[in-house]
Amino acid sequence: MTTPATTFREFLTVLEDAGALTEIETPVSWDLEASAITMAANAADERIPVFEFVEGNGRAARLVGDPYRGPRGREFDHLARAFDLPKPARQSGPAYYDQLIDRLEEQREPTVVEPETAPCKEVVRTRAAENTDASAIGSANTNTDTANPDANLLEFPWPYIHQQDGGRYATLTTLVAPDPDGEWGRWSRHRAMIHGESRASVLFLAGEQLPNRYYYEYERRGEAMPVALTLGAGPAVTAASEMWIPVGRSEATFAGGLQESPAELVPCETNDLRVPASAELVIEGRILPEERLDEGPFGDYFGYVNGPRRSMPVLAVDAITHRDRPYLPFCVEGSGVGYASNSTSSMQVAAAGPDATLGLRAAGYDVAMAAPWPYTERTVWVIATDRPYPGALHELANFIFTTWGMLHIDCFVFVDREVNPLDSRAVLEALALHADPATDFHQFGVERMPKVPLNIYQTPDEKGSAAVGTSKSKTAKAYIDALSEGDRPTQTIGDPKERRRARDLLAEAGVAGVAAEVDAMGEPHSALDQEMDATQHPQHHQNR
Repeated sequence: MTTPATTFREFLTVLEDAGALTEIETPVSWDLEASAITMAANAADERIPVFEFVEGNGRAARLVGDPYRGPRGREFDHLARAFDLPKPARQSGPAYYDQLIDRLEEQREPTVVEPETAPCKEVVRTRAAENTDASAIGSANTNTDTANPDANLLEFPWPYIHQQDGGRYATLTTLVAPDPDGEWGRWSRHRAMIHGESRASVLFLAGEQLPNRYYYEYERRGEAMPVALTLGAGPAVTAASEMWIPVGRSEATFAGGLQESPAELVPCETNDLRVPASAELVIEGRILPEERLDEGPFGDYFGYVNGPRRSMPVLAVDAITHRDRPYLPFCVEGSGVGYASNSTSSMQVAAAGPDATLGLRAAGYDVAMAAPWPYTERTVWVIATDRPYPGALHELANFIFTTWGMLHIDCFVFVDREVNPLDSRAVLEALALHADPATDFHQFGVERMPKVPLNIYQTPDEKGSAAVGTSKSKTAKAYIDALSEGDRPTQTIGDPKERRRARDLLAEAGVAGVAAEVDAMGEPHSALDQEMDATQHPQHHQNR
């Protein structure tokens, strides 16, 4: 009997046991080479690369390329294994969502461990406080007289990911920040561009939860915001950081539910925050008020370089703690345009989707499943639901488009609750059969809605000013009603059982495309599945 993986190293063991990991012993360069190999693995749906030796690596850190990128068509598979979910949840998107939602509903409070027992404290290095005093850093742990000035960002092999990037980046991170509503802090994911030994710029887009706290609370008071940027925390921590946890709730408790055991946290050295004790590396510091550094350009999730450079808040480093020979995971954004093939897109499917489903249900909406369309994980989502009364979908769209967590998403497709939102063929079928362009395509409202400035379909003039730390970008929001009306057709060509048998034989023979479809969903594919259901259980498809 196994148990969920609670640390990043345990997660790597899970990948290795599944034959999904490959260790590369040949030294590689952090300068484009590690990311190029990772992008090739992503594009070919190959094993996760672990780079055991990185050239010019003073701290002997190792790189891991896109560790959370799941196999194509089953982006949730690696997390399902990490959380020790039953086999059906590794094969079927709906089954995975059901299992993960059950875990999210059973939250567990974290525990605090002593620093001497925390793996992330195997090596501790601090810096003398710069341009401030110990009280501004905000922790009794700080001793500026004996501070060790060895906390140096440049001694770690941060990858230079894309040829046109503005610099080297930490991309697959969990940022821990204070929470006035709870003791465990708030977790979120924000990339950081390395600028020197003790400085980085952090992508803080106004409209997102933690950036809003910084811009509208800390910076307005002229105060630095204490933070800790962690890399290589356990899979539950990484998943919870990708979720849209509401105000008043804690990512730490959700992580405990996901792994069915309390998340272990440990106090920082230079501030009052608590960080995942098993993290591979922790950068403690402050987001300084009224200070900016360049951020970008960067090859982003659309598959294009987002630029030009923008000014973003400055992270001043106070301490770096890490495990011996830490693993530094990174994500190659933009690789494999047109399908989900990196850690970001897989996490959107495997973490943000179940969380959004649970959140919509908690808000009173009868949603079977809400999931990003894997081809466009941060711009188009699909929601399987009913239409209980006229105008219900518009009310649901209104709730979604005015929720801060949905800032990235421009379009929703509503489908029948029997349709699997992760099955693109089923979604396209619903669009083709049930969405009337004249009546079912809805632009939401008259006012233009907020949008992060990463979209590529708007010109710089249309986006407006991307002033310091904020985005004036606006865009239209839209939703498509692809729900059916009345009974589904029950007349089919040929016998459904014989058609399924023929397909299964083709899949067993390894015929390209057929086997992939069967493996991807772990269940009969959309059109045929619906035909058989309608033939064998027509009462299930009566008017809803």
